[in-house]
Amino acid sequence: MNHFWKSWTNEKKHLCFASILLVIFVSPLFILGENAHIRVHDNLDSNIAWYKVLKDSGQLFGSVNSVIPQIINGLPRNAFGTEFSGIQWLYNLLPPMLAFSISQTITRIFAFLGMYLLLKNHFVKSDEAYPIRVWVSLAFALTPFWPSGMLSTLGMPLALWAFLNIREGKYKWKEWVTLILLPLYSSFVLGFFFFLVAMGVLWLRDLLVKKKYNWVFLGSIAIMALVFLLIEYRLVYSLVFPQAATNRDEFFESTLGFWSTVKLVFNNYFNGHTHVMTLHTDVIVPLSFIVILAMNYKKKGQLEKRYLYLFILNFVLSVWYAFWFYKGWVPIKEHISLLNTFNFSRFHFLRPLIIYLMFAVGSYILWRRGKGWKYLVKLCLIAQLFVVLIANNEIYYREAGTPTFKQFFATKQFSEIEHYIGKPQSSYRVASIGLHPDIAQYNGFYTLDTYNNFYPLSYKHEFRKIIAKELDKSPTLKQYFDQWGGRCYIFVAELGKNYEIKKTSKKKIRHLQLNTKVFKSMGGQYIFSSVPIMNAEENGLQFKKAFDQKDSAWRVYLYQVK
Repeated sequence: MNHFWKSWTNEKKHLCFASILLVIFVSPLFILGENAHIRVHDNLDSNIAWYKVLKDSGQLFGSVNSVIPQIINGLPRNAFGTEFSGIQWLYNLLPPMLAFSISQTITRIFAFLGMYLLLKNHFVKSDEAYPIRVWVSLAFALTPFWPSGMLSTLGMPLALWAFLNIREGKYKWKEWVTLILLPLYSSFVLGFFFFLVAMGVLWLRDLLVKKKYNWVFLGSIAIMALVFLLIEYRLVYSLVFPQAATNRDEFFESTLGFWSTVKLVFNNYFNGHTHVMTLHTDVIVPLSFIVILAMNYKKKGQLEKRYLYLFILNFVLSVWYAFWFYKGWVPIKEHISLLNTFNFSRFHFLRPLIIYLMFAVGSYILWRRGKGWKYLVKLCLIAQLFVVLIANNEIYYREAGTPTFKQFFATKQFSEIEHYIGKPQSSYRVASIGLHPDIAQYNGFYTLDTYNNFYPLSYKHEFRKIIAKELDKSPTLKQYFDQWGGRCYIFVAELGKNYEIKKTSKKKIRHLQLNTKVFKSMGGQYIFSSVPIMNAEENGLQFKKAFDQKDSAWRVYLYQVK
């Protein structure tokens, strides 16, 4: 064994150690299971319940016109995305928490592999610079990412490796298989649309600057795009054959003034975005400016030019992201509906790839300057690993009061509520206050409220009548619902945008004003509230019972509409 270990190169040893760290990093998910603390926003509060609802509905392969009756009296099946996504199959075949854990592991393994191959073949080729390749790849693979995005951003290095090999004519079957299989575990609109546009720009640059047509490279871009379109046939159908207007037609997100937009530019540049957190603020940003100051501009080689391109592009993407929300866009967006329904700001989803490539290339530029610089690079590599290991709350949250998977969905508690009501869940509708509606959905209840970015606009307008007076009390909530409306919730002005009120809270609702007649006309019979409603009778609500359970994060007050 000792001889075998000695026969390995230093790079292989580092790769082995990095792989062990990656396994250790994801292991709490498997060890703790439903007792793990994982991301709530756009994860526990939505996607995980959606997978379960779709599975329970039996509509995985439902037609493009089918609906899911459990949500809003019939949510379009297309709102749940394609059945040809790998993550859908994980959640259909496995318990939700196990599916989540395996998905995290798959994504991080291929993120590590992709970045390593990309650096080794195209950006940091030197044998002696292997620490940069290995540890930048691991740091990239351990960054937070939106769980249901899968390889939408963390798979970009692997795709870029394949495309650059094809561009240089150095390809085999592996590159083509990569481009065909990646769409099965990533999202077109939440990552790869923007990446493929970038590849198209690269091909166009080759054509204009190098006078090189490179039809094989262009064909590879087209093939990957075609595979995505075939997989996302539901999205294509909804674009080609639009039905009734959806809530996306009222996405009016361009509300920022000029100086607020400038502020957002720098906030995004230095801190990143919740769906593509890179944790680059403390180490990578300072190092990037050190590289700029230390670079020899009189003798710029290809490496230095690449670094400058990456450095500039990184900032330009933050500018593009921020100015997408600048109110100066409004006149244009009012005339071109696609600019409202499709979020073109997401070109900034390229930033994780750009930032970590910049980290690697910048480190290599300093590495080549001599021994002292190598120590600095090694220190930065270690520091960035500590950042992603310690500051990364994406896998297992450590903030006080953050519920575990089990505490969040509270299946035992909601089973007690179901038995107390004593009727088939399909025979009545519920809504939640101070709770995400997906908790009720996960537990089989049929809800009038939802968190979804694709549902009929007519339903949004009807639902609004229930909460109209509450919205009038709060300009913030009114703007949030009217100009976005993805969260079609029973908003209460006294609670604000707080829909995770745990049982440790002492909050009470004293001045609720709901239109329960509209609620009842839509089939609503019960309200689950995480806080007591002191004027329930004034709203035509009758308090039935409070439910508490030790494995739940919530105390649920059950109200019935009279």
